[in-house]
Amino acid sequence: MEINIPGREVVKIKNLLLDYNGTIACDGKLIPSVKEKIEAINKKGIKLHIVTADTHGTVKNQCSNMPVQIQIFDNSNASENKREIVQKLKGENCVCIGNGFNDGAMFKECAISIIVMGEEGCSVKSLMKADVVCKKIEDAFDLILKPNRMIATLRG
Repeated sequence: MEINIPGREVVKIKNLLLDYNGTIACDGKLIPSVKEKIEAINKKGIKLHIVTADTHGTVKNQCSNMPVQIQIFDNSNASENKREIVQKLKGENCVCIGNGFNDGAMFKECAISIIVMGEEGCSVKSLMKADVVCKKIEDAFDLILKPNRMIATLRG
């Protein structure tokens, strides 16, 4: 999928990296609308990766029947682990969505980064590194599913 944002290089989205807790889940439970949105994005040929420290230990159970790759990290290195994954996937082909402090390094590496200010809040330091701020995950997913919204927000 390509997004041509005036004033920026064309972004060829191949991968979407998702934080879990506070982003697509609240208190360790998947937000109900997320599965449908993930399936719609997957149909566009975008590979989905959940990258998480899995605070509540629920990600595998909650996401077992979805078209995603799950990568769980130790809490002490989650930020660096997320950054390394983006680098391996070539950040210029990645969009990421997160909310926590440990998402900031991932935000800096991705072509487009979206922070969600959901019920669990978001890290101010990561907020300052994000390209777009959304109040809920559904809005963040719709920026990808309806790319003209992203174009309108990010054009130069």
